[in-house]
Amino acid sequence: MKTIRDIAVLKGVRALVRVDFNVPVQNGVVVEDFRIRKSMPTIDFLRNGGAKVILMSHIEASPADAANLAPGEEPSLAPVADYLKKAGVVKDFVKNYRTATGVIEKKLDGECILLENLRTNPGEKKNDPVFAAELASLADIYIDDAFAVAHRPHASVIGIPQLLPSYAGLLLESEVVHLSEAFHPKRPFLFVLCGAKFETKLPLIEKFIATADYVFVGGALAHNFYKEQGWAIGASLVSQKDFNLQRFFRNPILAAKLILPVDVVVARPDGTTVTKKIDAVNTTSVASGEIIMDAGPETVALLTKKITDAAQILWNGPLGAYEKGFKQPTLDLALAIIAQTKKGSESIVGGGDTLAAIADLGRDTGGSVEGDFTFVSTGGGAMLEFLANETLPGVDALENGTL
Repeated sequence: MKTIRDIAVLKGVRALVRVDFNVPVQNGVVVEDFRIRKSMPTIDFLRNGGAKVILMSHIEASPADAANLAPGEEPSLAPVADYLKKAGVVKDFVKNYRTATGVIEKKLDGECILLENLRTNPGEKKNDPVFAAELASLADIYIDDAFAVAHRPHASVIGIPQLLPSYAGLLLESEVVHLSEAFHPKRPFLFVLCGAKFETKLPLIEKFIATADYVFVGGALAHNFYKEQGWAIGASLVSQKDFNLQRFFRNPILAAKLILPVDVVVARPDGTTVTKKIDAVNTTSVASGEIIMDAGPETVALLTKKITDAAQILWNGPLGAYEKGFKQPTLDLALAIIAQTKKGSESIVGGGDTLAAIADLGRDTGGSVEGDFTFVSTGGGAMLEFLANETLPGVDALENGTL
C-alpha cells in the first residue's frame, strides 16, 4: 500500500482526499473534533508540499438535528467548514462539487477546499461509477485518510482508486499498522470486547480466543453467554439466535481464556438499581423484569487484575449502557488501561462509546487523555471488521487499483 510519502512531487498537484469528518455537531457548531484532528497530519503534509487539496467527507445528523431535516435530506458539512476556516485550514466550502474545478484552479499551491456532504448524492452509497468519475475528474491523485469508513464500499472509498493514482494518508497508514499489532501481540495479551451487536462481534470472539491469553466479554455481549448456559437474565438485551456458545465452555482451553462479568448492576421495574452476583452459583439472581445495565465492582476488580498482568491490551466497547448514564465502570476500565500503559504495556482502543468515555475522562480531568493510550482508533465498525478480516474494502482498493 503506497502512502503519501511515496508521492514524488506535490507542488501544484490537485489532491482529492477522502477524510472522515463525521463529527458531533450541536446547534451548527462542532462539539467534538477527534477525527478532524487525526487527519490534520495528512492535510498539513499535503499543504506543506504545495498540493492543492480537495477534502471530501460525509456527515450524519444527530438525533436532534435529524428531526429538522426533510425525509431523505442529508445534513450539511457547513459547521465543519466553519470550524476549518477558523482554524485556517480551508479557504472555501463548495456546496456543488461540479463547480469545484473552477474553485480549485484559482487556489494557490498549499490551499485547501472542502466539498459538501458526499451523501447528498445517492451515487456515493451506491458506488455509482459515474459519480466516482465526476469526483476523480477534479484531481490528479487520490488519498484515502478515512479509516472509519474504509469498510464501506462507497464511491469515494473504492470507486475513485480505480480511476486515479491512489495513496494512503498518514492516519489510514497508522490505523493499519497499529491494529495489525493485534495479530502478533505481546504476551500476555488481553482482548476486552464489550457493547452490543452480538452477531457482529462473535467472529472476533471466535478469532481472538484462539490467539489471545484472555478474552473478556462484557456489556450486552455477555448476556448471550449467560442465556445459553441457562442462567436468568430477566428482560436484558440479548440476541434471540442460538450461537452454540456451549462450545466455548466444553473446550477447557477456551473456557480458561474466556472471562465474563461475575456481578452486574441491575435496573428494577420500579426504577431503582442494585448490584447482583451472576456466576455458576448465582444463576437465577437476575429476576424477571430486571435488566442488566452495567458491570459490578467485583467484575471491575477482576478485569483490572488481568490488565495489570497484560503486556498488550485491545479494548472495544463499554462495560454497560454508557449512553444511558451507566458510565463509572467503563471509566474505571479506561483508567486501569491508562495506568498499565504508563508502566510500558501496549494499549489499542476504539469504538464509539469507547471514544466517548475517553472524551469524558478528559473533561473530568481538565485535559485530553488520548495520549495516555498507545493508540486510539478512529474506527468503530471499521476497527472490528479490520480485526476480523485483517483488511478492509478501502485498503484493498488502494492496493489493487487499476493504475
